[in-house]
Amino acid sequence: MARALRIEYEDAVYHVTARGNCMKNIKLIVFIISLVLIPTVICANGTEDYLILQDIAQYKLTKGLLFRGKMVGAEPKVSRVGNDVNGFYTSYETSYAGGEGYSAPKVEIRVYELTQWLLHEVERGFRFGDYEEDMTPSRFRNIGGNYIFYSKLGGGGYRWISNNIVIDIEYTDLYQQKSEPMEVVEAYLAKFPSTISAMTIDQAHNEIWIKDEMDRRLWLGGKWMGEIKTAGDLDKLRDVVKNLNIFLDYREKYFGIETGDEKNALFTAQQSKNKAAIEAKLNDYYKWWNENKDKPINL
Repeated sequence: MARALRIEYEDAVYHVTARGNCMKNIKLIVFIISLVLIPTVICANGTEDYLILQDIAQYKLTKGLLFRGKMVGAEPKVSRVGNDVNGFYTSYETSYAGGEGYSAPKVEIRVYELTQWLLHEVERGFRFGDYEEDMTPSRFRNIGGNYIFYSKLGGGGYRWISNNIVIDIEYTDLYQQKSEPMEVVEAYLAKFPSTISAMTIDQAHNEIWIKDEMDRRLWLGGKWMGEIKTAGDLDKLRDVVKNLNIFLDYREKYFGIETGDEKNALFTAQQSKNKAAIEAKLNDYYKWWNENKDKPINL
C-alpha cells in the first residue's frame, strides 16, 4: 500500500513538473516566434512609408523587441495625435545609433491634415525673445538646395516641411564634440525634399512673422469659439481668452495700446462663462486688426 501511494505521488509530481516545463517551453517558443515576426509588426503600422527602416551609413536603426505582446525598446512607432493647430496629425518616430564618437539622432515624421499655419509653426520653434520677435539667419540653412530650420542648442535640431509633412531630426551633444549626422539628414531630405522657399531673415521678415502671429492668435480664438456648441463646452472659453490675451500683448508691445482693462474684462467674462461678452470682444479685435494690420511696427 505504501509503495503504491509513493508511486502515485511520484507520478503526480512528474505530471505537475512536466506540465510546468511544458508551459515554459511554450512561452519560449512564442517569444522566439515574436522575434521572427518583428519586421512584420513594424511594417504593419505603415511606418515604412515614412521612416527609413534600415541602417544609414554608420548609423544603425534602433529596433525594439516584441515581449509578452508589447513592443519594448526604441522601435519605430506610430501614434495618432489630435486637435493640433493644424488639425489632426499622425506621428512616426524612430532613432539611430551612431556608435562611439557619433551622435544618436532621433527622427519624428508628422503628417498633417491641414497646412494653413504649418510653416509659421515650424519657424516659431526656432525664434526667440519675449515676443518671439527675433530670428537668427544662421538658423535657416540650405542643404543641397533644400531650405531647413536648424539649431545647435544642446546638440542639433533640423526641421523642415515637405508639403503637409513635417520632418524633425534631433540629437544631443552638450559639449559639441560629435559631428552632425548629415547622412541621416540627407537621407530624409532625399525621401522628403523641403518645400520651404528661400527667404531672407531680416527685420522685414520679422515684422511679417509678428503680424502673422497676431493674425493666428485671433484665428485660434475664433477656432475655439466655434467649437463651443453647448453649455458643457464653455470650459473652452479659457482657450479663447488665452489666445486673445497673447494678441493683446503683441498689440500693446507694437501698437502701444494698453491691455489692462481689456484683460480684466476678458477674465471676468471667462469666470462667469459669459460666451457672448467674449465673442463681442473677439469681434472688436478682428475689426481693429483689419483696420491696422498694414501699419508699420517698431521692432
